[in-house]
Amino acid sequence: MEKKLVLIDGNSIAYRAFFALPLLNNEKGIHTNAVYGFTMMLMRILEDEKPSHILVAFDAGKTTFRHATFTEYKGGRQKTPPELSEQFPFVRELLKAYGISQYELENYEADDIIGTLSTVAERDGFEVKIISGDKDLTQLSTDKTTVSITKKGITEIENYTPDHIKEKYGLSADQIRDMKGLMGDPSDNIPGVPGVGEKTAIKLLKEFSTVENLLSSIEKVSGKKLQEKLEEFKDQAMMSKQLATITKEAPVQIELSELEYEGYQREELAKFFKELGFNSLLEKIGADELSESIELKEIEYTTPDEITEDLFAAENGFYVEILEDNYHYAPIVGFSIANEKGNFYLPAKKAIESDVFKRWSEDERSKKYVYDAKRSEVALRHHGIHLVGVDFDVFLASYILNPSESPEDFAAVAKLHGYPHVQPDMSVYGKGAKRGIPEESELAEHLSRKAAAIYELQGQLAKELHKNEQYELFSELEMPLSLVLADMEYQGVKLDTERLRKMEMEIGAQLDRIEKQVFQHAGEAFNINSPKQLGVILFEKLGLPPIKKTKTGYSTSADVLEQLASKHEVIQEILHYRQLGKLQSTYIEGLQKVVNPDTDKVHTRFNQALTQTGRLSSTDPNLQNIPIRLEEGRKIRQAFVPSEEGWVIFAADYSQIELRVLAHIAGDEKLIEAFQEGLDIHTRTAMEVFHVEADEVTDNMRRHAKAVNFGIVYGISDYGLSQSLNITRKEASQFIDRYLKSYPGVKEYMDEIVRDAKEKGYVSTLLQRRRYLPEITSRNFNIRSFAERTAMNTPIQGSAADIIKKAMLDMAERMKQEKLKSRLLLQVHDELIFEAPEEEIEKLKHIVPDVMENAVDLKVPIKVDYAYGPTWFDAK
Repeated sequence: MEKKLVLIDGNSIAYRAFFALPLLNNEKGIHTNAVYGFTMMLMRILEDEKPSHILVAFDAGKTTFRHATFTEYKGGRQKTPPELSEQFPFVRELLKAYGISQYELENYEADDIIGTLSTVAERDGFEVKIISGDKDLTQLSTDKTTVSITKKGITEIENYTPDHIKEKYGLSADQIRDMKGLMGDPSDNIPGVPGVGEKTAIKLLKEFSTVENLLSSIEKVSGKKLQEKLEEFKDQAMMSKQLATITKEAPVQIELSELEYEGYQREELAKFFKELGFNSLLEKIGADELSESIELKEIEYTTPDEITEDLFAAENGFYVEILEDNYHYAPIVGFSIANEKGNFYLPAKKAIESDVFKRWSEDERSKKYVYDAKRSEVALRHHGIHLVGVDFDVFLASYILNPSESPEDFAAVAKLHGYPHVQPDMSVYGKGAKRGIPEESELAEHLSRKAAAIYELQGQLAKELHKNEQYELFSELEMPLSLVLADMEYQGVKLDTERLRKMEMEIGAQLDRIEKQVFQHAGEAFNINSPKQLGVILFEKLGLPPIKKTKTGYSTSADVLEQLASKHEVIQEILHYRQLGKLQSTYIEGLQKVVNPDTDKVHTRFNQALTQTGRLSSTDPNLQNIPIRLEEGRKIRQAFVPSEEGWVIFAADYSQIELRVLAHIAGDEKLIEAFQEGLDIHTRTAMEVFHVEADEVTDNMRRHAKAVNFGIVYGISDYGLSQSLNITRKEASQFIDRYLKSYPGVKEYMDEIVRDAKEKGYVSTLLQRRRYLPEITSRNFNIRSFAERTAMNTPIQGSAADIIKKAMLDMAERMKQEKLKSRLLLQVHDELIFEAPEEEIEKLKHIVPDVMENAVDLKVPIKVDYAYGPTWFDAK
């Protein structure tokens, strides 16, 4: 096998990646653009070069042996941005996941490690490829070593061979260091000879070959002024060459045999990509096909000829298999049951048509341990069967115990809790075009393993919940809520599709009007949705100042356009065009695509086990994110109507619930007093911070106070507040300081919760929901700071989520007690939406606030506002 060594300049490539890509954040708030760019580069290198050996070299520190020669070496460099510094540990983790060696050496630079190893490798018969963003390394080019320098960002590469260097500069590779000695290098603060640039340096070296020859023959140089400069800066020229020379004899303590590359472990790399949110890269490494070879213990199961009462016991692990995510429209594939009598597989059709199975499913006395009760109940409801007697849900228990984990399927959840005997669904059903149901025997075994896992895990997970004092949260809130949510999903919400079609035409006409106005300003027609074409119009034709560039041209992102809003009236029109376009495609057209044609209803799915704060989210369609800041967005709610004649939509929402939770948890006397007296909290905060009376609070003061009130809840920084209020960072910092002085209880809470989190490793909500924060003790300032902000805001946001969940549960019970026909349809953030007969409205006006305001007992009153009307839009 041909021996090929690839040597990568780690610091240089990470820098290039960072500045080539826009700042990216993963869901934990960690910047990832440098890591992402580095990964893309690495993938390309491995694919193109196919190395037998590979190493990434890093700089060990700021001081090297060159500083002994010149203390100002690299002295003018700007400090590394903290957004990049925080990413270096992840670059190193990436290399570990790839199985790639990395090395650094005290007192030496990455260049010196590369220079030394390339020389050793050449002697050992290797072909060598060096990859860097720094042209200094081109001096290492030989017949056996090619130096690849990244040009634009990390996408374009220029390969420096001896022939290419000769063609480009007219010099040999070894003369690159002489050229640097004469012309200097501002990026490394190498002084060179003042007044000698690249052209002059090349001309001199073509004549004199080396700096040493030149300096010993200065009298032969043409031009008196140049002679004088060379004479005056003789020593500096020699020193500069010395600084620019990459040593090939660094005391590297690593053997070439240790750099052998055997490929990456897909499981390790997939885990890393998931952690950083690089979902688009998972497919590139085939992680979606990843099926571990696991030792599956033997399992005995039966497929009974008849479904009889004898199959069931007092306690049963029960599993319902639906292959598609959207279980409202997907068929049930099969069922499995595990109990003291054994493991049983029940074919879907046989079970659904069995009266015995239906009676057992609806028997409260027969305990059922399940995986995802909501999903199972909805799927069965579509076949006229109710699932009752659910006593335990492994899916919800796992979520409460590990809210930061996002296991892909049942097998991953089981493995997380020490039960590795379930195969991943991918390995049984396949993927993409090959996805399908296997032979019945394989399906039966797979489902039987799942029911067996549920039956076995139930006791263990119950013990862990009790140990964490979370069993009540699980059994009294999340479990019963899952069935309330199942009912809401099954009922669905009716859409006035005619109204949506009319809105589609109205917005279509509006988009056409705006488009014509934009073309008029531009003086020509073009594709407004093309960033490239739009960039040419704005920055070349209209002459607006370009703020940012991308790989493909000018940036026309929203933040860039907002900065240019005052420069030309066309900018506001383009921004409005984009907003309307997204509204049209995502919501108005999108809702029509997911409506059930038989019932004119949409059946959203509520994600109960997704967010780390405990908040619900919704998908297919997402009804929590309909943009209501835009008037046209608010009007979309006109399409949500009652499903029966003579009914109305009734909506109730909590007023400032998170601030009330903050007052309760922090125990701040002034905050508590403000809420108890029914004062407007933003006016009260403005009074405290600006030291004015209520009648002196201006709209702008109240706006600033509102921003900091809610900012505190969400752990806002001075930078974040400065951006939202368009003030300086210093002003924002002073504003936060004044706020915390005004409400000392809040400051004390923030300090205390961070201390607790560092001690325990987690924070809790009022109902004992936990969020684990291992990053809170990180040595990395940015990562630690983010964890501290999360520690401050999670108990507030999470408790608010717990309160509205409790209210939903209590509301469902109260409506049953009162024998109301009204139905709970949706939960959107702090709002509950019902449909109700007009004759029940007077009752709801009393019952809903009563239930919601008394869901939990706080030190401050909880306030609920309500409204009703013929559509959701009118219930405001």
